[in-house]
Amino acid sequence: MFILENEVLKVTVSPKGAELQSIVNTVFGMEYLWNGDPAFWAKRSPVLFPIIGSLKNNTYYYKGRLYQLPRHGFARDMEFVVEKQSPGEITLLLCSNAETKKNYPFDFEFRIRYRVLGDELSTEYLVTNTGNELLLFSVGGHPAFRLPLTPDTRFADYYLRFEESENLARWPISPEGLIRERPLTVLEDSNRLNLQKSLFYQDALVFKYPASSEISLLSGKTSHGIRFHMGEFPFLGIWSAKEADFICLEPWCGIADSVNSDQQLEHKEGIEK
Repeated sequence: MFILENEVLKVTVSPKGAELQSIVNTVFGMEYLWNGDPAFWAKRSPVLFPIIGSLKNNTYYYKGRLYQLPRHGFARDMEFVVEKQSPGEITLLLCSNAETKKNYPFDFEFRIRYRVLGDELSTEYLVTNTGNELLLFSVGGHPAFRLPLTPDTRFADYYLRFEESENLARWPISPEGLIRERPLTVLEDSNRLNLQKSLFYQDALVFKYPASSEISLLSGKTSHGIRFHMGEFPFLGIWSAKEADFICLEPWCGIADSVNSDQQLEHKEGIEK
């Protein structure tokens, strides 16, 4: 495990998947990240690459060949190496190799940089094309935050406050993990989403092109919360396992296949080129 630390935060990162394992505010003695209880969900903050979500039939076509990739890709299960490290910053690297090219025929370098500055933790993704062909990929985060944050509050005491007033519709997910055709309205000219566990009984809330680049996780019953800046990621997933005490805020460059996908990687919605 790798430790990043300053006067406020102590962050633990695993080389496997470059996955965050802990985010502790040492001033308050507060852990913000989910503990990975396998009874609900064994992950904590997986990195999603080179796809987001599920592929139709778990397969795709590229240049006439059929390939297989698991949900959310392979990076979360691979060992990253340290490229740079200091007390408050680390850059981890994953490179294409013979194993990755069996089902993802591209040359790449994938870097993740974590940095602590005051009470903020920043995450940066850098994907570099090291081959001669156009690199097709998606990338995203899947951090799970403890909820409730304090013992005197409940999950339903919290809400998400969007930076901008939003008109957002969720795109329902099929049992196969694919995006259905008809969206369902969630917010109309509002910047507040009240949280309750039943919101996630039908899987994640998947939003396309939110106006906001920042979301805050807040409660009227505690001063503790989280400000989550996701920049210009075009897709947002919000998810919790059924009856679990966490919430995932997931910025994505990419999205799961639709139920009507033609499975051609270059046609995939949100694919980066």
